Amino acid sequence: MTEHLANPLAGFSTLIHGKTWEEMTPGTRFRTTGRTITEADVVSFVTLVGVNEPLFFDAQFGIDNGYTGRLVPGMMTFAYAEGLVIQGGSIHGTGLAFLHTDLDIKTPVYVGDTITVTVEVTGQRPTSTGNRGIITTKNTVYNQRGEVVMEYSPVRLTRGRDSGE
Repeated sequence: MTEHLANPLAGFSTLIHGKTWEEMTPGTRFRTTGRTITEADVVSFVTLVGVNEPLFFDAQFGIDNGYTGRLVPGMMTFAYAEGLVIQGGSIHGTGLAFLHTDLDIKTPVYVGDTITVTVEVTGQRPTSTGNRGIITTKNTVYNQRGEVVMEYSPVRLTRGRDSGE
């Protein structure tokens, strides 16, 4: 006979749980782990989303146009940076919506580069309804040489401490 529990996960905390808007005070800073962007990553991404520009498939085309290797699409760098931020736990389980961002690409990312993101909370406020808040951060993406490759400032809707969501 198998015993069934009403909630077999009761009593277990999540390994990574994001911070509530109240915990994300201006000046809070952290950095993510790194992620090396591989050839397979680029081929999969450009095929999946349909950005099949020669710059992303043809190394010689890139060299002929002033680059030093196979380029990674900027939108892919942004997507991977966001993945690192979420995996890092800052909003894992507490993020409710990505509302806006301003984004600047500073320098190319190439196949084989490793990116890391620093995050600094620049704004925090409660919403007018419910137990939610708006968090603004400045996210800076670096390559393995410490060069800034991208900066963006996401605005997110985030759960509060006592949110029943």
